[in-house]
Amino acid sequence: MASVNKVILIGNCGRDPEVRYTPSGTAICNVSVATSSRRKDKTSGESIEDTQWHRVTFYDRLAEIAGEYLKKGKPVYIEGRLKYGKYTDKDGIERNTVDIVAEQMQMLGGRDSGGDEAGSGGGSGGRYLAPRDGVDGGDRDERPSRPAARPAPTASPRPAPKASTGFDDMDDDIPF
Repeated sequence: MASVNKVILIGNCGRDPEVRYTPSGTAICNVSVATSSRRKDKTSGESIEDTQWHRVTFYDRLAEIAGEYLKKGKPVYIEGRLKYGKYTDKDGIERNTVDIVAEQMQMLGGRDSGGDEAGSGGGSGGRYLAPRDGVDGGDRDERPSRPAARPAPTASPRPAPKASTGFDDMDDDIPF
């Protein structure tokens, strides 16, 4: 029987991303994303907003892109999968964790939007996909090392657009 583990979030970044690198050089980026829903209280009729916080982890090239372009308060669309884990805290108590391993990301709103266009989907954000080379980064046992300095982005001439409807013709450069 087939199974599905898929999560889709549209929310705002709760803090600036944290990028670190494993000893083998793999980039890992963590960010928190807030999603909100509204409901009416049955007794008072008041509108109540319920905010949920989600821990999202990016790997490899997607982690580097998220670390460079996501900022606190920015609206973002994320597709990924759930990953459950356990750890023992400093008091010896076993804790459970739920993370979302991101496989796709799209920044929403305009380039300078601070989150006021969340959910509009019509901004000039870019869409990024995790590499599909069979390595998902989600089951790595490597411990991250200290953050390494990112090289400064270099400007490159932009080729003429091709007549394509997919993302297959995108190179590694940021498409905006």
